Amino acid sequence: MSKPFRGKVALVTGGGSGIGRATALTFAREGAAVVIADADRQGGEETAAIIAERGGQVLFLCVDVTDPASVERMVATTVERFGGLDCAFNNAGIPDGSRSLLTSSQDNWNRVMAVNLEGVWHCLQAELNHMLKAGQGAIVNNSSRSGLVGVPSDAVYGAAKHGVIGLTRAAAVEFASQGVRVNAVCPGLIETELTRARFGDELANLAKMANPLGRMAQPEEVAEAVVWLCSDAASFLVGVALPVDGGSTAR
Repeated sequence: MSKPFRGKVALVTGGGSGIGRATALTFAREGAAVVIADADRQGGEETAAIIAERGGQVLFLCVDVTDPASVERMVATTVERFGGLDCAFNNAGIPDGSRSLLTSSQDNWNRVMAVNLEGVWHCLQAELNHMLKAGQGAIVNNSSRSGLVGVPSDAVYGAAKHGVIGLTRAAAVEFASQGVRVNAVCPGLIETELTRARFGDELANLAKMANPLGRMAQPEEVAEAVVWLCSDAASFLVGVALPVDGGSTAR
């Protein structure tokens, strides 16, 4: 069976769980050597072990995306270990600790912005510095449905995710002519541990109302979109903020 990413190197931040883990596994399935970066050592090592057990090339790195030096080391180690960096999924993120703009705190704002927006900025800079030298590459940033529309319970999170789309579009138009494509995915309601922890008993009913499909997505459904955006099949897609939301934002 053809493996379109054979000989390619893919980096996934937040690869220790949820969408990040699913994406790392999908890249590996398609033949890529995968670097998993996560602040959660246990989760990251578990993902790496799954890939290794399946015969894939994999490396786990404990990384803090809020620290530019940590991010620089991540990319440098990736290139040193595997000889390059072809694809990156900037996925590391945290939920908004508040449920309303009125109850959000300065500490919550600072933390959400540091991880969800500044973390993407740090990763983009480090990844682009290598990819531009190589003259090729594909980057996907993880935004959200909350980065496309206003969601009352996601004011701070939504502000960060709108910012991710802004970074994506600016980078896309600046670097496309130099061989690097930058896009974003915007997931809707996805069945992950974080989602279950946030919504608890409300989740089943919320899923029925969340979108025209009337269900949550599985992390693998987002992963397929990410890997496709990094593939040659998406070679003419630049600066796209792709909803993976079951039609939620189409209503």
